[in-house]
Amino acid sequence: MQKDYQNIQVPGRALYTNARQLLDLVYTKGLETCGLFLAALKQVLPEVHGVGLTFSGCCSNLEEKEEYQSTSTQTLLTQRPSLVSKLQCCIDGALKALVISGHFTSADCNEVRLPIHTPSQQARRLLDHVRSKGESAAKVVLQYIQQKQESGSPLNQDKWTPPKEVLKYQKKLSSSVSAQSCFLSTYGGTSHMSLDDIYTKGELELVHNCVDVHGPLDLEDILGTVGTVNEEADTVLVSGDAGGGKSTLLQRLHLLWARGSALQDFLLLFPFSCRRLNSETRELSVQELLFQHCCWPDREQEEIFQFILNHPHLILFTFDGLDELKQSFSDEHRLCCPTQRAPVHILLFNLIQGSLLKGVRKVVTSRPEAVGPVLKKHLRKEVLLKGFSPSGIDCFVKKHHRDPTVAAKVLESLQTNTALLGLCHSPVLCWIVSQCHKELLGCGEGSLQTITDVYLMILQHFFQHQTSPKSTTGLDWLQEHLNTVLHLGKLAFEGIGATCYIFSGPDLETCGVTEKDICMGFLIQSKNMSSTHSKCYEFLHVTMQCFFAALYIVLSNNTDRSTIPRLFEPRNMRKTGLSSTCFMACMPSTDKQERALEGEATAAETPNLQITATFVSGLLSQRHRSLWLHCCPTAVMEKRVRQVSRCLSKGMQKHFKSIPQPVEGEKKSMHAMPGFVWLIKCIYEMQESRIAKCAMSKLEVDHLKLTYCNIGPVECTALAYVLQHLRNPVGLQLDNNSVGDVGVEQLLPCMHICNSLYLRNNNITDEGIRKLLAKGLQCDNFRKIALFNNKLTDACTQHFSHLLKTKQNFLSLRLGNNNITEEGAKQLAEGLKFNHSLQYLGLWGNKIGDAGTEALASALESSKSLVWLSLVGNGVGSAGACALANIIKNSTSLEELWLTDNCITRTGVECLIQALEHNTHVISVWLRNNDLSLEEVEEMTQRESRLTF
Repeated sequence: MQKDYQNIQVPGRALYTNARQLLDLVYTKGLETCGLFLAALKQVLPEVHGVGLTFSGCCSNLEEKEEYQSTSTQTLLTQRPSLVSKLQCCIDGALKALVISGHFTSADCNEVRLPIHTPSQQARRLLDHVRSKGESAAKVVLQYIQQKQESGSPLNQDKWTPPKEVLKYQKKLSSSVSAQSCFLSTYGGTSHMSLDDIYTKGELELVHNCVDVHGPLDLEDILGTVGTVNEEADTVLVSGDAGGGKSTLLQRLHLLWARGSALQDFLLLFPFSCRRLNSETRELSVQELLFQHCCWPDREQEEIFQFILNHPHLILFTFDGLDELKQSFSDEHRLCCPTQRAPVHILLFNLIQGSLLKGVRKVVTSRPEAVGPVLKKHLRKEVLLKGFSPSGIDCFVKKHHRDPTVAAKVLESLQTNTALLGLCHSPVLCWIVSQCHKELLGCGEGSLQTITDVYLMILQHFFQHQTSPKSTTGLDWLQEHLNTVLHLGKLAFEGIGATCYIFSGPDLETCGVTEKDICMGFLIQSKNMSSTHSKCYEFLHVTMQCFFAALYIVLSNNTDRSTIPRLFEPRNMRKTGLSSTCFMACMPSTDKQERALEGEATAAETPNLQITATFVSGLLSQRHRSLWLHCCPTAVMEKRVRQVSRCLSKGMQKHFKSIPQPVEGEKKSMHAMPGFVWLIKCIYEMQESRIAKCAMSKLEVDHLKLTYCNIGPVECTALAYVLQHLRNPVGLQLDNNSVGDVGVEQLLPCMHICNSLYLRNNNITDEGIRKLLAKGLQCDNFRKIALFNNKLTDACTQHFSHLLKTKQNFLSLRLGNNNITEEGAKQLAEGLKFNHSLQYLGLWGNKIGDAGTEALASALESSKSLVWLSLVGNGVGSAGACALANIIKNSTSLEELWLTDNCITRTGVECLIQALEHNTHVISVWLRNNDLSLEEVEEMTQRESRLTF
């Protein structure tokens, strides 16, 4: 390890001391390390010196030591990183405990406390010394740590005050961070919106399910212990779609820290923008990166940086927009020395993976598509930012409009247009809709349907607010500002191709961007990270850059004819470049030379290319072609429409061909990839039912699986638009997404083609179910539904009851892990009494209890269709079990009954055994984790083999 290396190679210390330290360290690490050390030594020593070189004098001792090594000493090895983290702030306390117990002398303590070592190095030296002292010493250290934790006192409670120069620097840094964070820095950049006035909390969710989480996550939970999957890692990833609020969330964290309102465990916070780091072409050390890109100390720079090295647990780094970095994350180029200079992306990657400044906590934001398995293995946890909830949309609109009357009108307009309401779950789209409230309220009902519609509205809004009202009337507004659109479009287009988001003056001149174009408001001044102090600009939001790039592709006469085909094939684009004239102006000459020397092509970023392609599809929709009449020749426009149609058809065919043949006896299933969802969205943006019909006519599957595909209301709208044209009914599986009530409503147009609908873990409430089942009653094909882990209560059961009474072909109802009580069970029972088709009923993880179970059993005891029933984890006791015994006794169809994790006693099991004596059709009854002794379990297993305990 790098820390072991630094412990031995201490500058200024005698070589023989370093050699002894090396031998001691190798010995403490065991027999295998000794063998590796000898092999390495023989390689570097002259042959005559290496002959007969062994650890024979102590080898037997080492073998014996390892053979009989006991638990505490092993713990020092297996939990070493965690123990180092816990000990580094309480070295003195641990040493005192070891001295009192007689294991350490004052000389041992002085060896550990050497001032040249950082706290983490001291902790490692302490553990090495303890291991050499044996099992009893190891026990003393572990007991000391455990006592500290059990007493509730923090391990770092030792009285300690940071040096004065660090406190002065903290004050300057917090002032700088506060100044950068107090106004919304992204899409609100032109209107100086106070973050306090406009910030609205988005929905945060752990990517990995955690049993300890109850209710929504808060900002502080991002850096808290909840949801941690790798305690040895230091990096937390916040992922979410473009426009989902990631940058604003980080801004809020920064502002709260600067004010002392949150994250007070961290003394220093260093914020970085990956977009701005792209423009840094120099090789830097970590110290230069921190001080030059965040806040320069007025004095004592070396002392402050040494403090950072010595106290990594007090430091927080944030990196916004990892997906906007030119280079993809890699852990191949390792760097361990904080004073060594390297390209900025190498520093960043090594900080994230912990090779540099281990112990410093990092928060990184990125779009999910840019996060690969190489990065994920270095993550402490991953948090998903899902945009606004319905209440969040309401809150944001009210904050944006101080006039309650205007806010009420905007919200009322959204409620009447659910497609638009679904779009507003994205904060950037919600801002556009709020910003353009006059245009919105002047639109006809339902006229805004797609993302392209919304961005065209903001385009018109900006133009009309920067020019006189008389000059922009009707459809001529675009023609009047065509030059501005093309100038900004060229800048955006070539920037996307070079993964460039910050533009210098020369970049703007290259694309013909004038001061008048800048004044339109689509570009905002960016903080310049170079040493030239010249003005730099960026688009209001990365999605706005994609939109202008799409406008350029649609309207310009200067794009290559292969641009559109390559736009829909991002891999090909990486090989050939986005445009025939590659936009190298936004890359400094040194960067260009390096790339030329290394043969490294600029990697056009797939997510932004896909957003651009989506906008191109929308702009070429029949609904918008009247806008282009005087801007682009009709023949050219029609050719581009045909190109996009061919690309979409070809892309869908590629996905269909990848569908594997089904195993004999199983249904044909397609597990859709994210690229499939993107193509569906492009088809929806075009609003061409002909393309949707053509695509779906070639899809022949029985089951369409879209789990973990980040499906929200916007995607549901697109899916319904396209899937409604399927020829044959399918099972639609949307588990583990962000569908919500609005998304459920958007799916209704394709309900007639769904024979089963799987919506597990999607934040759906009773209101969403009410609308879903009202539509389901009208659909003959609809026969199965799974809603595990949503937000359902007893209020939804009346709708399910009505469904069961009405639909005599309904087969499966799974409502596990919701909030259904005995009252809801009684309501369901009313419907079950009249149903003669249901085969599967899953209610596990609710709160049904005995009374609810008795009601269900009474309704089902004469069922001739029920095959499978689950009441796992419902507080069912013996009374409920005896009631269920009547189902077993009478049923000719039941095969499995699940009663695991309940409180059934011997009495209840006796009833079940007696019932099973009259039924040979039942295969198994599951009874694990009930109120039974081991003796009772053994006895009953022998009496009835179909009971599973």
